[in-house]
Amino acid sequence: MTDWKQAFTGWGLSWDGWFNNRRGEWWFMAQLALITFHLLPAWPKPWIFGICWPHAAQLMGLITLATGLGLAVQGFLTLGPSLSPLPDPKPGADLVTTGVYARCRHPLYRAVLVCSLGVVIALGSMLHLLLLLLLITVLRGKARREERALLRELPSYADYMKTTAAIVAHCPGLDWRRLEAS
Repeated sequence: MTDWKQAFTGWGLSWDGWFNNRRGEWWFMAQLALITFHLLPAWPKPWIFGICWPHAAQLMGLITLATGLGLAVQGFLTLGPSLSPLPDPKPGADLVTTGVYARCRHPLYRAVLVCSLGVVIALGSMLHLLLLLLLITVLRGKARREERALLRELPSYADYMKTTAAIVAHCPGLDWRRLEAS
């Protein structure tokens, strides 16, 4: 239980950081805003275009959303005391490369994208598709900043980067292992 409590301490959030983005607070703020906007209703509704959104699509979207939530729980539990919402790692944090982190360097970001995709599929909403695309952009930028900070703090991160997918394996823009190898 002590490890779990440590996961929610030492994040380094401060009022000063919110104004100067010292530890990547603006990336976190953008991520939170986009996730929150997913609570908005579908717009435009598919029926405006004469489309009756199928119940099977709604069900598949809910299953995808639940899968994303499950991935998030796995990521939280595996990361433990190294958990931070900011792209800059907690001071003294260990490099976690086991569990879901053995397959993906940023499984929490992947989980957020899977959840967002689930909402898009469930609602058939152009607004939510736009939110997914914006989340991809924000989480990619946040991950790149996080990796620069991790390389400074943990030199062993370079080897991990070469062998493990960034966010989604073999997906252009979400797995930049080839760029790192060049």
